[in-house]
Amino acid sequence: MQPTSRDFPANARAGLVDPVLQRALGLARTGFPARRQQAIARLPEFEALREEGRRIKDHTLANLDFYLERYEAVVIATGGHVHWARDAAEARDRVLEICRSVGATTVAKGKSMVAEEIALNEHLERHGIAPVETDLGEYIIQLRHEPPSHIIAPAIHLMKEQVADTFRAAHQELDPARSLAEPRQLCEEARTILRPRFLAADVGITGANFLIAETGSSIIVTNEGNGDLSQILPRVHIVLAGIEKLVPTLEDAATLLRLLARSATGQEFSTYTTVSTGPRRPGDRDGPDEYHVILLDNGRSALLGGEFHDMLRCLRCAACLNHCPVYAAVGGHAYGWVYPGPMGAVLTPALVGLREAGHLPNASTFCGRCESVCPVKIPLPNMMRHWREREFAQGLSPRAYRSGLRAWAWMAQRPRLYHAAAALAGRGLGWFGRDRGRFRSLPLASGWTLVRDMPAPEGRTFQSLWAERQRAGGGTR
Repeated sequence: MQPTSRDFPANARAGLVDPVLQRALGLARTGFPARRQQAIARLPEFEALREEGRRIKDHTLANLDFYLERYEAVVIATGGHVHWARDAAEARDRVLEICRSVGATTVAKGKSMVAEEIALNEHLERHGIAPVETDLGEYIIQLRHEPPSHIIAPAIHLMKEQVADTFRAAHQELDPARSLAEPRQLCEEARTILRPRFLAADVGITGANFLIAETGSSIIVTNEGNGDLSQILPRVHIVLAGIEKLVPTLEDAATLLRLLARSATGQEFSTYTTVSTGPRRPGDRDGPDEYHVILLDNGRSALLGGEFHDMLRCLRCAACLNHCPVYAAVGGHAYGWVYPGPMGAVLTPALVGLREAGHLPNASTFCGRCESVCPVKIPLPNMMRHWREREFAQGLSPRAYRSGLRAWAWMAQRPRLYHAAAALAGRGLGWFGRDRGRFRSLPLASGWTLVRDMPAPEGRTFQSLWAERQRAGGGTR
């Protein structure tokens, strides 16, 4: 997937006037947050779990080299193979080599954001291998040739009528008179189409929610069971995961799993939680003959120990997306790459560059809801500020913005002039707005007044009131 994050302003404007998208987002705005709140209300120790989850991830990241080496050794000891990929191209090549080694023509894919990040489907197709998405949402957008618009609900931007039209166009071998009016009918049709493809696949590819250093296991959570079929039925199972997915023990993973589903979908636990450890062993009734893990860096190690280190704690639960007013207004496609919403506003510039993704850290109200709901307490607004600082320092922010900040800085370094100008502006705006009490439009403030009125100032400035209080001996409280 080629990033188009630099087009965020145009993408956002298009999303705001798309009636179908706005209808779909309206349903999402109420569903996920309400279910999360209900789930955590039933768990009194949720805040303590958040602290423990943060501790687990921080400890792992502080010792990541040790746990990566330990994980590799255990995977190899259990009959598996570990492949290290510095970037997306190396990861794609490793997958292709494994597929070619077994003569694969069809690949069954479980849901994987890393596969989206490295544009795996397009690479396999160019080399004559057919990837089949088996997650329902991913399957729908694959048929529509669209990228996902959400981390855990890839087709959240669509209504069921659009899905029905997509299925009728793609599944022309089925009865044209069939009814596809209900979600259950859509699910049953997808199941009918996908079942033989699971059986025909030579290779299964999944992501990983967690990798366990002590056992060499990978863990995936799904609500459809497609991940299990993608890794049990084919001869070869490939796990694609970023290096930050490591946790030390199964007990640590269990703690994080208690946070994950509640934060993501409002469930106490996902329907399926599957642990895979190596290939089929003698006596096993199912499982792959080969088990491969591809560990992707792709810029992650560069975040360690820096301003964006905390981003590597991310569980990919999408709680920050589900509570973000910007995402809820424009949808995921506006962000122009794999990771949308607040977590994407931090992660995307790190992975594709600030020149491409500089708009994303600015697409925030800084209301702080993303940080308040993050299950591992990632300070997302603070990291977006760091990106804004870098954008300004590198001269990438708009010229008018930089000029305005320079003018403000010049004034702020001259307190008497600054206070006098602020008082004059306040009195002037207060006088002009005295009749209505607000402004529908203002010069240099069209971005604000386009969608809301600006209240007219009333009374004196804060600085003058504070100075008067200090002189009167009021001090601070």
